Amino acid sequence: MAGVDVHLTDFQNIFNLEGKVAVVTGGSRGFGLQVASGLLQAGCSKIYITSRDAQACEEALNALNALPCRRPGAKAIAVPADCSMVSELDRLAAKVAETTDHIDILFANAGATWGAPFEKTAPDTFSKVMDLNVKSVFYTVQKLEPLLKKNATNGDPSRVIVTASITGMGLGTLGQNATYAYSASKAAAIHLAKNLAVDLGPRGIITNAICPGFFPTKMASGLVDLQGGFEALRQETPNRRVGQPEDIAGLVVFLSSRASRHLNGAAIAIDGGYILNKGKL
Repeated sequence: MAGVDVHLTDFQNIFNLEGKVAVVTGGSRGFGLQVASGLLQAGCSKIYITSRDAQACEEALNALNALPCRRPGAKAIAVPADCSMVSELDRLAAKVAETTDHIDILFANAGATWGAPFEKTAPDTFSKVMDLNVKSVFYTVQKLEPLLKKNATNGDPSRVIVTASITGMGLGTLGQNATYAYSASKAAAIHLAKNLAVDLGPRGIITNAICPGFFPTKMASGLVDLQGGFEALRQETPNRRVGQPEDIAGLVVFLSSRASRHLNGAAIAIDGGYILNKGKL
């Protein structure tokens, strides 16, 4: 059609993360390691991974730096830290600041779960899950905010991406293996992400939450077995599959890229429609 402009500016590079700097908490295994791999292969120049297990961090670091698809000079850096402790988050921020003056992407992913029936859910375990899944997310963002806003603009915002769960969108597991603390913490994480989106948005930092369903991770393995295994879960999922590593990595790369810069305060279910199917008759 004459006179209609269909040109999209630099669209071929809309998912390119070349030169970006990212921090991934809980980055030594599971979602964190998968996302760190995706970010590195999408062009990030530096990926800082952290978990409280120093040996696991070192093993993950070696695997990431052996990836053949990295940009020249791109590297992963390990900073072991216990994200449940605010003092450790201060140390993490200080260590990261030693080798970069800014951060473009924070994947706040460190978390824990616990299953027990209603009568046996203990206060200490409830507090531990809430502290790591909610409080530590807030303080991770707070401590890294000066680095996140350093190069951030409204046109090219920095990203905070919070790992929540579909259990924060509906009922979690009940009965003998109930996840009261985990489900409540993930609902809180979604709400926290929305609050951060409003408060940090004017500073050039946008915040979104991802809400995974069942994926083949160490954290999920016990619950998957209790649900009848992956084959049973496939039959309960509308698209008849369970999540794979590239699904999570792909979503986080999208949320880190120019393609998502007008997405702020969203909670995105990545579960193949599982949560929708749970309520069917």
